[in-house]
Amino acid sequence: MAEAGSRGTTDLVTPRPAAPPLDELRRRTSAKWTTHPDDVLPLFIAEMDYQLAPVVAEAIIDRVRASDLGYAGDPGRVGTAFADFAARRWGWQVDAGDVALTTDVGVVIVETLRAAIRPGDGVILMPPVYPPFFELIPEAGGTVVKVPLVESPRWRMDLDGIERALAAGARAVLLCSPHNPVGLVHDREDLARLAELAASHDAIVVSDEIHAPLVHPGVEFVPFPAVGDAAREIGIAAHSASKAFNLAGAKCALSVATSERTRAIVERQPEEVRYRTSILGRAATEAAFVDGEDWLDATLEVIGESFDLLEELLAEHLPSVHYRRPQASYLAWLDFRDTGLGDDPGRVILDRGRVALHYGPAFGEPGKGFARVNVACSPEVLTEAIKRIGRVVDDAADS
Repeated sequence: MAEAGSRGTTDLVTPRPAAPPLDELRRRTSAKWTTHPDDVLPLFIAEMDYQLAPVVAEAIIDRVRASDLGYAGDPGRVGTAFADFAARRWGWQVDAGDVALTTDVGVVIVETLRAAIRPGDGVILMPPVYPPFFELIPEAGGTVVKVPLVESPRWRMDLDGIERALAAGARAVLLCSPHNPVGLVHDREDLARLAELAASHDAIVVSDEIHAPLVHPGVEFVPFPAVGDAAREIGIAAHSASKAFNLAGAKCALSVATSERTRAIVERQPEEVRYRTSILGRAATEAAFVDGEDWLDATLEVIGESFDLLEELLAEHLPSVHYRRPQASYLAWLDFRDTGLGDDPGRVILDRGRVALHYGPAFGEPGKGFARVNVACSPEVLTEAIKRIGRVVDDAADS
């Protein structure tokens, strides 16, 4: 494997990402492929069907060949690898020493909040939002304070609502950036205003930036701590290669703290937090950030083609379903409110169409009437899924 910071030294060929045939995919043992029977097309969980990047696969195999499966007690070269990746990708200057590792972004969020707030403190989140957020805040001892996104004319943070919640006593903001499920990449100006509001109320911002490497071409992503002085002082960013490189099961995530205040929050966390990192995940993460960008760019191209196909399929088979093309990720937030499928269309679609989508209400009250679909699959699977959903909607209209 290449040393961190030595991009381009690998001689592994980067193929165009592609999904294997369905019969091969069904031999996988992840939750995506074991939750439902084989007659269901699983487009619910945020996991790509594409084969691993060769450099990532080789990094994992290399550790296995070396019988190096012990505890990952330190970040190794991941801090430098991520700092270089962040500089190239987003122009963000990160000190490698400010990067700490643990098992996954959920743990980054829980342990950061646990160390930063007092039991019962309010933590703001912005539904519709990644469902585990609703559980991670109580796990950390906090109380969920909901300030929904504004839906029209486009998705956006409700900064006035956030200001009111902070004034009422909320002590932290759990930011999803880019925002899952709607694929919103927050404007620099909105992030700067959020930082000012949080700082003025002595609150911290934990920014889940797991989808950042999947921002679509032509869209500017700004890491929260890079927005300005206020954000750098009160923000902690959670990162991982897991979504962009399909490594959720490898278990490695990063917290990035850029001020004395936020570094102290990370330092207050138990030592066991960093020991939860998988040594295989650490190796895979380093390889992804050092030598995986060609694969990532090719993957973003394929994802873009999937969204093009989705738009064509919706126009042909589901004209009553509405959606805004996301600015990041491989997840589409579909609005079924005009189809007559009720508050939880995903359940109806699973039952009648044998397509598994992520249920909209799981993302909070604003998710009623919506469902999330994963387009990081083969064109054939996506086409069949939308055709099945179209038949469900047509049957409902006829009944």
